[in-house]
Formats: sequence, structure tokens, C-alpha cells
Amino acid sequence: MNISAFRKWFSHGLLLVLFLCLQPFSLHADDAGVRWTEERVASWYQSLGWLNGINYIPSDAVNYTAMWDKTSFNPTQIEKELALAESIGLNTVRVVLQYAVYADDPAHFLDTLEKFLAICQRHGIRVVPCFFDDCVFGVNTDPSIGRQSEPLEGWYAWAWSPSPGHSMVVDQRTHPLLEKYVKAVIGKFRNDPRILLWDLYNEPTSGLGDRSLPLLKSLFAWARELQPSQPLTTGFWNGSKKLNAFLTQNADVISFHCYGDRAEMAKQIQQLRKHKRPIICTEWMNRPKKSTVASVMPLLKEERVGSLMWGLVNGKTQTHLPWGHRPEKLPYTGKWQHDLYHRDLKPYDAAEIELIRKLNGLDASK
Repeated sequence: MNISAFRKWFSHGLLLVLFLCLQPFSLHADDAGVRWTEERVASWYQSLGWLNGINYIPSDAVNYTAMWDKTSFNPTQIEKELALAESIGLNTVRVVLQYAVYADDPAHFLDTLEKFLAICQRHGIRVVPCFFDDCVFGVNTDPSIGRQSEPLEGWYAWAWSPSPGHSMVVDQRTHPLLEKYVKAVIGKFRNDPRILLWDLYNEPTSGLGDRSLPLLKSLFAWARELQPSQPLTTGFWNGSKKLNAFLTQNADVISFHCYGDRAEMAKQIQQLRKHKRPIICTEWMNRPKKSTVASVMPLLKEERVGSLMWGLVNGKTQTHLPWGHRPEKLPYTGKWQHDLYHRDLKPYDAAEIELIRKLNGLDASK
């Protein structure tokens, strides 16, 4: 190559390098950033005691919109109920956040979440926030802020409000708004020890199929960009091959939902061991299906699998009823499906409470 040709080649090559360097950085959603190594996440999990907690929603909230909305957020009620959780040794709560409340007033939402974290800290409880949720049990597939409707007696989770709502999940033109929300929340709390881990999306594909997957993939990418000190997860919950393949490659912690009996729980735990990562069951307990405190919780402790049952105090969500229960089936006389306490804070089953205290190393007599 002569000098003239070399100069021409070098000049073109330099321009190409400069062009590539000046392009906006893009993190491809399928890569979802840098996953925690097996060694790092194992060290994180070893530093914790056994995680034994609940999926929490206040008994006076008909849905998670009501829990966070400025018209109904009730720290007094939350304080009372989480003191009850502390008294039996529960140390973790999982809660679904609500994008609609953030969109209405970001400062209010972040302040409300700060107040909730402070309550949890006073009771020795760490928090697993969940950004999005596709589940719908009533007629509304999109949330609305403000005072929520009262429960329809006899209808399981009548007014449940997904986040951000099915319309925004499907319409990818709205996702930049969701990105701003996710980054605002993680950005504020990414080094906060009160946050145990981020459960990014509850049961994606529920009612929407694969249309949830683009948002899920983006969600992991957005979270990775901020490099939070807490690990990321989303739970295995159904047989979706696409969903489970993505989670297998991207979740730091393996989480899952299981409402089956002890044998089914044991089977799922063994299947998930192959991933060589900490395991947390982020939803369980269905008494009519023999997913009970007496049969399942001792197994979770023996296997050192995190335990987050559903839920604490029975209230407006009416989750003591079986899934799909409707008013025409009243009165309901069967076993409660979920929840440990009546609204007056008396145990549904005193023997369950004694066992929970015992498993958590507390004197069952107190």
C-alpha cells in the first residue's frame, strides 16, 4: 500500500470509528445488561437469615392503587398490621407499586414509598417492591386514581388494579413514560438497605400472553442501567417457554409461585435448583389445595428457600375466598384460601401462628 492509499484508508477508518463512538448508547433488551454472577448472588443470599414474610396489602385497601393513592394511603393502619407481622417473626414484605399514582404526582408517590419503607424498618422488615402486575380479577384492566370502588361482597379481588394497566403494556409508544417511572424509583432507592430486591414484574403474560414480554425485557434493561445494589428478579409462574427462557438467562435470583401442596412445592424447588442461584417462593398458600402453613412452611425452611405467603390481614380484597368466587356462591363456608388474621387482628388459626413463631425462633407462648 502506497502512502497516498494508506492515508485514504486511515482517514476513512478514523471517521468510521468516530461515527460509531458518537452513536447513542443502547442496551439491547434481550441482553438486559450485566447479570449478577453466581458467586455474587450466593454471597448476598448467605448474608441473610431465612426470608419468611408475606405479600402485603393493607386490610383497608381494596387494591394496590388504594394502598398508594393520596386519597387513601393509611400509615396508621400499615403500622398496626406490620407490628403484628413483626410479632410473629416475619421479616419481609412484597408489595406491588402503582404507576398511575406515580404519574399523577411523582413527588407524592416517592414520598409515600419512603414513608412505607420507614414503617417497615421500624418493624425489622425488608421490602420487595414489584413495579408491574398484569393480573385482573374483576372488570377493570386499567387503573384509575382517586377513591376506589368498595368491594363487591363475595367476589375475590373485585377491584384489583393492574399496573400500569393492559393498555400501556400493549402500547409500546407509552413505554418511555414507564421507563422514566422505573428509573425514578430505582434511582432513588438503588442503594437503600431497606429494599431487599426488586421483583420487576408480577406474573407477566397473565391475560396478555406474549404481549407482556417486550415490556418485561425493557424493564430488566432499564433496571440494569442504574446498577442497583439489590438483585433483580421476576417469578416463574406458568409454563410459558418464552417467559421462562428469558428469566433463566436474566434473573439474578430465581423466584417462583407455587400454590400446590408439599409434594408439588418440593418438586418445583428441585427443578429450580439446576439454575444454581438462590430461590425464593414469592407467592404461596392455598389452604383448600393443601398449600398450608403446617405442610409447606417447614419444607421451605428446611430447603432454605425464601417464603412469601399470601397474605397477612384479611380485608377488602376478600382473598379468603377461592379464586373465581362470585356473590351468587355466598355464603362461603369453606377454608380460607389466603390470609393469617381477621380484620380485628385475631388469628384465623392459632396453631398456624404458633408454628410460624416457632419456625422463626420465637417463643410460641408469647
